[in-house]
Amino acid sequence: MAVIPTAHTPPGGYGEEMPEPILSRCLAPPDEGVPALRGVWAVVDLAVNGERAPADHRMRRHVERIEQCGNRLVVTGGGVVHDMVVDGTYERGVNDVMASDFTTPISVAATYEDGALVLRPKGLDGVEVRRHRDGDELVWQFHTLFTARLRR
Repeated sequence: MAVIPTAHTPPGGYGEEMPEPILSRCLAPPDEGVPALRGVWAVVDLAVNGERAPADHRMRRHVERIEQCGNRLVVTGGGVVHDMVVDGTYERGVNDVMASDFTTPISVAATYEDGALVLRPKGLDGVEVRRHRDGDELVWQFHTLFTARLRR
């Protein structure tokens, strides 16, 4: 079976149109016990500092696609492509750029814990980004910055 190369964010981000799926040729299902996060998700509710964010907050327009194959996961959204192996290592985790400027390098370890995808950026002790299902919704907790609820 051919290996699907790791994808990265193109210089300057991918722009307005999301690139084609990365793992579309993958025939393997997600590993056993992995939470089902696949799909194209759009923010339907957003809280910042525990308060409902205003309707014009930029994150309310966020759409992301999550692909899963074996222990590999790709999150594409907000101009970035974050391709990772979910094995707790920085080497095989996200090694890409921040969505805030499309240039600042990041290295992020990814694990599955208690039904959630947990991302931990290198050098930022205590910072976590979590995604988990709550019924038909995806809950995205971006450390202390915001909590978003998304629907397919």
